[in-house]
Amino acid sequence: MPRRKPIIALTMGDPAGVGPELCLKATARLAPRLRAGELELVTIGTAEAIERARERLIAKGLRRHAPTLDLIEATPAEGKVRFGETSAEAGRQAFRAIERGIAMAMKGEIDAIATAPISKEAINAAGFHYAGHTEILADLTGSKGSVLMLVHDRLRVSHVSAHVALAKAPSLVTPERLTYVIELTADALRRLGFKKPRLGVAALNPHAGEGGMFGREDIDIVAPVIERFRRQGLDIAGPVPGDTVFVKALGGQFDGVVAMFHDQGHVAVKLLGFKIDRRTGKWVGLSGVNITLGLPIVRTSVDHGTAFDIAGKGIANPQSMIEAIDLSMKLAAARGQARRAKAA
Repeated sequence: MPRRKPIIALTMGDPAGVGPELCLKATARLAPRLRAGELELVTIGTAEAIERARERLIAKGLRRHAPTLDLIEATPAEGKVRFGETSAEAGRQAFRAIERGIAMAMKGEIDAIATAPISKEAINAAGFHYAGHTEILADLTGSKGSVLMLVHDRLRVSHVSAHVALAKAPSLVTPERLTYVIELTADALRRLGFKKPRLGVAALNPHAGEGGMFGREDIDIVAPVIERFRRQGLDIAGPVPGDTVFVKALGGQFDGVVAMFHDQGHVAVKLLGFKIDRRTGKWVGLSGVNITLGLPIVRTSVDHGTAFDIAGKGIANPQSMIEAIDLSMKLAAARGQARRAKAA
């Protein structure tokens, strides 16, 4: 019996941003693989928003990037959305696309969702009070928690805390949360092909607290959790000072890193994944994928924002979306394999 091809749904993101353009360009770029039956892509969004992006690409002479999509309309447009402008209507459309994608994934109608970027301000203006995609996904799937992981090349970085004020981040470094993040990170690395994952845990404080001079969290909270995992057989090191842990990961010492807060992990990954032309100062490449761990579904995302400044100009780079699609296929396949093994 031939193996069923995976069905990946792309949610369009904020219609005032580059999301609809990314869905079009990624589908166009993957056309040979779609024809070969390697996968099936559907886009979830608002027909008007997708068509507006498609017409803009055609007007700029980019017809080859503007295919007709297999579109599932999550909601009809109820108001005007303009490229580059934050609005409640744009937030409403973006949220409904995510909501529909989650519902389809939970029912098993699709194998994974790969999400285009949203505007947190627009989502909240529309009355959906979430800090971001990760929190929406955790709530709508009924998950007890979730973990944000970024992937680019040799860096695979999960986060103890993400979309919170920096002043609050230390209070979230608890034995329970750290244990949860390490367990999910190790599991994700196994699903990505690392049979015996090696983990590095970043310190919260400079120099891992410098013997308590710069804070005791790393000594009193982080180190004991790491030692417990080490006794259980996990290859784990830390707390490693945040200014060296990523260098060690790039050097091949770790397969994954646990970062303590949003910018600690994001800066490292984005410094490698975002490429700028030094002569012009313009973006020439955006690479990297966001994965949400701890969900009953597979979700990946682009590792960048709505890019309102270039929305509608036809110059958005779909590389991160394509990487998100590829990674979602890999994770969905690993999840299916695990389920079959459990049922056998």
